Amino acid sequence: MTTAPLILLIEDDAQTRRFLKTSLSLRGWSMIETDCGKSGLAMLSNANPDLVILDLGLPDMDGIAVTRRLRQLSDLPILILSARSQEQNKIMALDAGADDYLTKPFGSGELHARLQALMRRVARSLSNQETFETGQLKVDLTRRKVFVADHEVRITPIEFRLLGILIRHAGVVVTHRQLLQEVWGAEHIHDQHYLRIYMGQLRHKLEANPARPRYLLTEVGVGYRMAVNDDD
Repeated sequence: MTTAPLILLIEDDAQTRRFLKTSLSLRGWSMIETDCGKSGLAMLSNANPDLVILDLGLPDMDGIAVTRRLRQLSDLPILILSARSQEQNKIMALDAGADDYLTKPFGSGELHARLQALMRRVARSLSNQETFETGQLKVDLTRRKVFVADHEVRITPIEFRLLGILIRHAGVVVTHRQLLQEVWGAEHIHDQHYLRIYMGQLRHKLEANPARPRYLLTEVGVGYRMAVNDDD
């Protein structure tokens, strides 16, 4: 019998906690919960969860500060749930170390899908994956070869670095800042035109219809996401 993945929920709203506990338990998740940041940080080491769901509006600590501290303590996936819908809040949370961001109100189906994507990412990293596949796209990460419908596609070293980062985080958004820093360095974190050019080139090489991408998805104002097989 497989053990249900354990979620650490850090959320101060009792109604939201009840909703999440009920809806996610029906989908096979286990949950421990707290209403403040400090106890959440303590529970991280004591309970050994598989994933963290965090609200930004906590009574004792700023959620961004909790995110940074969680990331210092662990590489567990962190999903932000927040009523703060502004793009800047999303960017701040993701840059602080969160893996995904879902704005309230949200549906239980979408939340479940996001959690599954985060767990798949963990499974891929643990398996030291050498090949990534989604739809007709196949990337041999060891030999640095890319195929679409079994036909090899030639891409540049920079394009491959971008693609590799998105694959490493497949299913979740990667911010513009993170991509720019990892590919071009910290001095280029504001040069978003670099990303627009290279992502456009990648889409023309990999997508059947670059204007309606299947694999390289845009999270408007935030970053990009590599789609996985069961994305809509």
